[in-house]
Amino acid sequence: MAIRGLCSAAGTREHMMSDQGAVRRRIVAALALLAVIAIMLGVALAVGTGVTPDSPGLDPAALVLLFAIGIVAGILGGLIGVGGSTILLPIMYFYLGFPEPVAVGTGLFVVIFTSLSGATGHFVRGNLDRRVAGRIAVGGLVGVLIGSWLFSFLVGYTNLLGLILGLVFLVPSISMIREGLRPPDRPEPECIGGTSPGHHLFGAGVGVLTGITGLGGGYALVPGLLYLFGAPVCVTTGTSLASMIPMAIVGGGIKLIEGYVAVGAGLVLAAGTIAGAQVGAATIQRFRPATLKLIFGLYFLYAAVRFIAGFFGIWVP
Repeated sequence: MAIRGLCSAAGTREHMMSDQGAVRRRIVAALALLAVIAIMLGVALAVGTGVTPDSPGLDPAALVLLFAIGIVAGILGGLIGVGGSTILLPIMYFYLGFPEPVAVGTGLFVVIFTSLSGATGHFVRGNLDRRVAGRIAVGGLVGVLIGSWLFSFLVGYTNLLGLILGLVFLVPSISMIREGLRPPDRPEPECIGGTSPGHHLFGAGVGVLTGITGLGGGYALVPGLLYLFGAPVCVTTGTSLASMIPMAIVGGGIKLIEGYVAVGAGLVLAAGTIAGAQVGAATIQRFRPATLKLIFGLYFLYAAVRFIAGFFGIWVP
C-alpha cells in the first residue's frame, strides 16, 4: 500500500510538472509573439507608406484601423484557411485610398504572415496534413511562377477571369452552406484523399491563379480540398494555410520587388493577422464541422459574388 501511495504521489508530481512546463511554453510563445508584433509595428512606423504619391500616410487612426482589420482577417484565416486578401483589398482600395495595384500587392504581401502564423498554430494542434500540404506547395510554387509570367499577357482579361472564377466557386459555396445547415448523414472523413500527382497538379493550378489574380489562393484551396479530395473540415484549414506559404512568399516577393507593396501599412496589417490567425487556429476545435462548413460557404459565396460583380462594374463592399 505504501509503495502504491508513493507511486501515485510521484505520478501526481510528474503530471503537475508537465502542466507547469506546458504553461511556461505557452507564456514564452505568447511573449515571443508579442515581441514580433511590437518589432513589426516599430518598423512600420519607421518605414511609412510612401510607395506612390497617392499612398495615404500612417496617422494614428489609420494605424488602429489597419491593425484591427489585420486581426479580423487573421481570425478568419485561422478559421477557414484563407490568407485574407479578399478582405484586405477592398478596405485598402475603397476606404483607405491606396492605389489598386498597391492594394493588391500589399494584400498578397500580408498573406505571407497570415499563412505562416495560421499554419504554425494548426501544426502544433495537429490540424494539418504535412504530406499533402508539401505536395500542393511544390505544385503551387511552380504554378505561381507560371501565373506571374502569364499575368503580363492576360492583364487586360483579369475581369473575365474573375467572372469565370466567381461562377465556378458558386457551386461549392452553395454546397457548403447547404451541408452546414443540413449536415449529411455520412461520417466525417479521417484523412485527405487523392494521389501525389493529383495534389501536385491541384497545387499548380491554384498557383497559376495566384500569380494571375494576386490573391492568396485559399479561395481555391479550401473548396478543392473539401470536394476534390474529401478532406476533413478541421484539417482543411491548416493544410490550406501551409500550402499557400510558398505561393504567398513568391507572389508577395514579386510584388515587393516591383514596388507594389506599401511596406509600412503591410507590416501593420501583418502584425494584426499574425495575432488573429493564432486566435482562429486555437478556437477552430470549438466549432462543429457543420458550423465550419457554413462559415466556409458564406465566405466563399461572398468571394464569388465579388468576382462576378467586378466583371459587371458593380462594387461590392
